[in-house]
Amino acid sequence: MSHITLIRHGQANSTAKDELSYDQLSPLGHEQAAWLGEHLRESESYHTRLYTGTLTRHIETAEAMNTGLEPIRDARLNELEYFTLANLMEQQHEVPFPQEGEFVHHLPQVFDYWKTGKLADTPETYEAFETRVQSALAEIAEGEGPALVVTSGGLISLAMAQAMGVGIPAMSRLALAIMHTSMHRLFPIGGHWSPVLFNAVPHLDRPERRIAQTHI
Repeated sequence: MSHITLIRHGQANSTAKDELSYDQLSPLGHEQAAWLGEHLRESESYHTRLYTGTLTRHIETAEAMNTGLEPIRDARLNELEYFTLANLMEQQHEVPFPQEGEFVHHLPQVFDYWKTGKLADTPETYEAFETRVQSALAEIAEGEGPALVVTSGGLISLAMAQAMGVGIPAMSRLALAIMHTSMHRLFPIGGHWSPVLFNAVPHLDRPERRIAQTHI
């Protein structure tokens, strides 16, 4: 098994309330991704493969990173449809769409209702989301050499939660903490994934860039 470094995309359209309008990088998102690529080159970080989801924000992040690796795009690495789920919560359970600062309470409730089947007509079941993420990462791990995977925060939080064997409350706290263009590494130890890096942003950890350490 090869180790995998999961990367959250750069900042997207933070004012969006639907999937389509969210799916594009902001100007800052492009900068964050370029800075990450610069860091990987300067630190001579060794990766032989690059994978991305098929969402625009994934593709734009990988392009701005300029790793020199040919990306392999896999829809199984796409994010859960949080905006769709949030709108279903409002329609079916009268839980309003969250305003800024309310995600800390809204996200775990959405995850819980989704996992326990309390939401109807979802784009996919929680079990289907888990299965596609597990299968994609397992296939990547079987490849040759360390891999970079550009994806989204919900998927990263699920992968980390699965590696640590924790439930929805802890997974939600992980998801809320994940910064744009942060790095998260899963390393195979004893045939199992072990998280050896979480939410690392060395490319943003300098005085003039700390304002670019964004979550939303």
